[in-house]
Amino acid sequence: MRTAFSLRGRRIAACTALALSAGMLLASPAVAQPTPPPTAEQPRHAATPLPDLDLSPLRAGATARTAEAGDPLASRFDVDGDGFTDVLYRDWGGELGVVPSGDGQGGPWYHYGASEVPMDLVPLGDQNGNGQPEVLVLTKYGKAELHGEATLSGAYSNSWTGGGWNVYNKVFSPGDVDGDGRFDLLARKHNGDLYFYRATGNLSAPFSAPVKAGVGWGAFDQLVGIGDSDGDGRGDAVARTPDGNLYFYGSTGVKTSPFKPKKLIGGGWNTFNQLLSADDVNGDGHADLFTRTVDGTLWAYQGRGNGTFSTRTRVSASGGYLSVDQFAGSGAIAFAGKNALMARTSGGSMYWYGATNNGKLTPRQSLDADLSGLTLGYAASLDTDGFADLVVLYDGTLYVEDWQGGGWGSYNHVFGPGDLNGDGKGDLLARDRSGVLYLMRGNGEGTGFASRIRVGSGWGAYNRLIGAGDVSGDGRADVLARDGSGTLWLYKGTGVSTRPFATRQKVGGGWNTYRQIVAPGDVDGDGRADLLATTPGGTLYRYHSTAATNPAATFAKRAEIGAGWQVYPNLY
Repeated sequence: MRTAFSLRGRRIAACTALALSAGMLLASPAVAQPTPPPTAEQPRHAATPLPDLDLSPLRAGATARTAEAGDPLASRFDVDGDGFTDVLYRDWGGELGVVPSGDGQGGPWYHYGASEVPMDLVPLGDQNGNGQPEVLVLTKYGKAELHGEATLSGAYSNSWTGGGWNVYNKVFSPGDVDGDGRFDLLARKHNGDLYFYRATGNLSAPFSAPVKAGVGWGAFDQLVGIGDSDGDGRGDAVARTPDGNLYFYGSTGVKTSPFKPKKLIGGGWNTFNQLLSADDVNGDGHADLFTRTVDGTLWAYQGRGNGTFSTRTRVSASGGYLSVDQFAGSGAIAFAGKNALMARTSGGSMYWYGATNNGKLTPRQSLDADLSGLTLGYAASLDTDGFADLVVLYDGTLYVEDWQGGGWGSYNHVFGPGDLNGDGKGDLLARDRSGVLYLMRGNGEGTGFASRIRVGSGWGAYNRLIGAGDVSGDGRADVLARDGSGTLWLYKGTGVSTRPFATRQKVGGGWNTYRQIVAPGDVDGDGRADLLATTPGGTLYRYHSTAATNPAATFAKRAEIGAGWQVYPNLY
């Protein structure tokens, strides 16, 4: 059993000298190095093994119905050999794991491929008929890797790799759409257009060319391919709107228009932070659905065979699945890059708080370093690991982990909201003393930045500039800004380097009542970036991102999560 936290520390140290010349970082000759700032080790989450699933109530209740069941519903990820789909996931430590649906022993799940974070996981069933399933792994930098012959402990072959998949904010499989027995693929672009990829059965060339299959799918914050739910032998899907309405999409079998008109299943489904495919849990031939509540409990909804579901049944201990950041087959837009915050006391002591996927924070962990007098930032991941990076501006030099670069003395604020140009790599924003904001595109290794790009002037009007991930629900990193009157503004990301933000949108006024506002990333496990704020009296509040299209409803009503935060004049 691993402990709840591990100090897998990474240090900020003087290493390679670079100069900022004409807006570009260039290698410089060997010269005297600036005195580096103090070093600090960062704590990180280390997830414990997940509890077993308790599916006995579902399967006991299905005994009387098995005689009426149709053809067996194909499993998309059966790795323990019991005929039912197992749960594959990525935990908050960035590792993959499996929880079997039967009596097998779960644990880590290993894949071999890119060193980047496995952002999303799409199980595809047995594509080539050898009896073992395949899994599509989507990485942080937009690679798609097909891992074949999956077992309970991992997938040992990387059969195919394709690039450019970060043009999509959600990739999922409804099951077999065209009737050839293989699980097909659907992918949604940031503008809501949907594309269909037919599975070929050839693991070295697994998909046909994409075909546009619909528009307007950006209305949904979660998309889940569930398999055959209405008994016609083709793969179906459910889709949820941010206000909690869940819709059923039955399959047509036509690649250019794969779904029939949507049917409303019901409301209130926004009580769950992730919905995920379960295939046929109880053996009755109908597709079922798993859901997770914010407290970390996993629930099962049994399909009725007509696109609707019966009353939910709890299948895990309360809180048992909090450490999962992303389930395979989940409808949520996958997120990695920052799920924590740092706090500095007036004396310079630094503390780390981790997010726990239930809207709360871990107990604080000391960084055991005096960082007083330094300009700091806590950026969404700038390298391949998917963890936030401490950024230090000291005597005109920027320090990020093991890298340093000179020429940053003209900037009074540096922060990292995530990927701003659509390549999956974490970037920085830097504001100079005249109020001009610049984009510094990261190289994906945390070891340098491309030539700066001018975003615009007038950013000195804001007394708070923050961001860490996707607030609006479109899969792109956004920025929030508070002006002197206390009005909060949302700058939605565009994914375009030369114009990284759309026109600002007003979230609301009254935000000057808060001493500090901080962007910790996703706090409540739905993949969207949330907001934390402290009052002068030290009360900490959480603002849950709703992904609402109305900017004034960007965040839900605030929820109190702590006290005593007046000891921190700075949050990052």
